[in-house]
Amino acid sequence: MLSFAVVAALLTIIPGLDTILVLRASISQGRPHGYATALGINAGAMAWGAAAAVGASALLAASETAFAVLQFAGAGYMIWLGGTMLWRSFRHGPAKSLEDPHAAPARGGLVLSWAKGAGTNLLNPKVGVFYIAMIPQFIPEGVSPLGMGIALAAVHNLLGLIWFSLIINGTHLVRGKLQRPSFVRATDRVTGLALVGFGASLALKGR
Repeated sequence: MLSFAVVAALLTIIPGLDTILVLRASISQGRPHGYATALGINAGAMAWGAAAAVGASALLAASETAFAVLQFAGAGYMIWLGGTMLWRSFRHGPAKSLEDPHAAPARGGLVLSWAKGAGTNLLNPKVGVFYIAMIPQFIPEGVSPLGMGIALAAVHNLLGLIWFSLIINGTHLVRGKLQRPSFVRATDRVTGLALVGFGASLALKGR
C-alpha cells in the first residue's frame, strides 16, 4: 500500500481534469461545492478501483466495442458540460458576485456538483484503464482482490481529498478577488474550453 501511495500521490498532484473541476466549483460556487465535486470524483475513483480489483473493468481492455461506447459517452458528457459552462458565461445580463446576498442560489445544489464529479470519472475510460493497469499489480497473493482493490482506491481517494482540500481552502482564502463576476465568467470559459478540449481529444483518440 505504501508503494501504491507513492505512485498515487505523484499522479494526484499532476494537473488534470479533476483539478480543473474542483478549482472551478470552488471559485464559481464556493467551498461546499468544491468539496461536493471532490467527493463525487472520489466516488467515481472508488467504483473504478472496485471494478478493476474484481476484473470487471477488464472488459475495457478486451472489448473494442465496450471501450468505444464508454469513450464516446464520456466525450459527449464532457463536451456537453463544457458547452453548458461556455453558454452560461456568455449569456447577456449582469453576472452577480457570489458574495452578493441577492444572488440566486446555485442550480442543482451540492448533489449536482457531486454528480458532475462522479460522472466525469465514471464516464472516462482512461480512468478505468489506469486502474486496471495499476490495481492488480499491488494486490498480494492470498488476500481478497475486492477488499484490497477498495483499500487501494481509498488510499488514492485520501490523497486526492488532501490535495483537493489544499486547492479548495487556498481558493477560499482569496475568495473576495476570485469570486468577482468577471473572474467567475473567465473561470467558466477556461473550464468550459478545457472540458470541450478533453472531450474532443477523448472522442478522437484511440486506445
